[in-house]
Amino acid sequence: MKKIIIDNLSINFEKYMNKVINDNEVMVVTRKDNKNVVMLSEETYNNLMENIYVTGNKENYDWLMESKKQLEKLFQ
Repeated sequence: MKKIIIDNLSINFEKYMNKVINDNEVMVVTRKDNKNVVMLSEETYNNLMENIYVTGNKENYDWLMESKKQLEKLFQ
């Protein structure tokens, strides 16, 4: 995760957006009074939201862990 100051972001906005998207980079935009913003790609955001959904529901999480155990047994 990289940190950039807001002045640099505004000067090179497209460059930083491309870095976030193409390099799968997450950036923290530092602002006054430590009211920072995190910039990440839509793909990364969607992946995070899906993981939160899957692991946030006990039935989904239990099913996922059981599937993982079964897969691990296949490759032992």
